[in-house]
Amino acid sequence: MASSPATAPVITIDGPGGSGKGTIAQKVAQFLNWHLLDSGALYRLVALAASNHGVSLDNEQSLQILAENMDVQFLVDDPEQPIRVILEGDVVTRDIRSEDVGRDASKVAALPSVRAGLLQRQHDFREAPGLVADGRDMGTVVFPDAELKIFLTASVDERAQRRFKQLQEKGMSANLADLQAAIQSRDEQDMNRAVAPLVPADDAFVIDSTDMNIDEVFTELMNHARQKGLVK
Repeated sequence: MASSPATAPVITIDGPGGSGKGTIAQKVAQFLNWHLLDSGALYRLVALAASNHGVSLDNEQSLQILAENMDVQFLVDDPEQPIRVILEGDVVTRDIRSEDVGRDASKVAALPSVRAGLLQRQHDFREAPGLVADGRDMGTVVFPDAELKIFLTASVDERAQRRFKQLQEKGMSANLADLQAAIQSRDEQDMNRAVAPLVPADDAFVIDSTDMNIDEVFTELMNHARQKGLVK
């Protein structure tokens, strides 16, 4: 399965939370039968791996080693189901979404050596026949030489509505105004941070999904892929 990174094409899909980048990345990876990288899950995976192996969150050196060597897979074998996240052979899709793991992930994400270790680990996902990588800095920092870069966005109101609907479907209560405020705050933090701010790459195609459904976004993205010679 491994190949020279230079020969494996990459499609990056960056954008703010709620823009639909995870859903579209899964759909594209499934269609192309390419590998998938959910970069947003990696810090949670480091936190879970640390817990599993008894590594203290203060032990930066050991955390870096974990980050560099995690046995992780993102499987998209069923397009109708969420991505399956595999850590060291175990399905941890739900485990990494717990509040404890989320709290620990915030701590490890602040460590420069962990970020450096994960940068290399993300590069390792670049294997034949190709990779679809979604996140916030895939096209600007991690894969600046990607064959196709997409920046997927949507209005704050639309993203809040989507999140509100998701929570309702799960039987969870939510306040739309609070969701809008939280999304706006996260956007400002991501766009103004000193390291790897959330911005479109200079050569990225920007897709505003505010008034688009997932199939329309997929069609536009695949048109760009065909123009780049990635799809026949």
